[in-house]
Amino acid sequence: MPDAEIKRLMKNLEEAINETLSESPRINESIRNIQEAGYEAFLIIEATIGFNRRDKAESEAVSAISRTVEPVRLRITSEDAKFLKSLKISVDVEG
Repeated sequence: MPDAEIKRLMKNLEEAINETLSESPRINESIRNIQEAGYEAFLIIEATIGFNRRDKAESEAVSAISRTVEPVRLRITSEDAKFLKSLKISVDVEG
């Protein structure tokens, strides 16, 4: 993948993270509460993102493994679900 392509993909990821955080009602409410308490609030988030190129054989092996592994069931609390929703990640909750 050319450098320009990976830079474009990284920029898209950066924009998606920034958009998700700026649209989070919980984050916005928390910042508003801090401001109402008389403080100026700002948020700095540092992320480390790494990329490794996989060769075709490795990619096919990972794909074959992912088709044979059974799904994992997670127990998600209501707080977990709220957090995931703030990141625009939907979860199917079984009763």
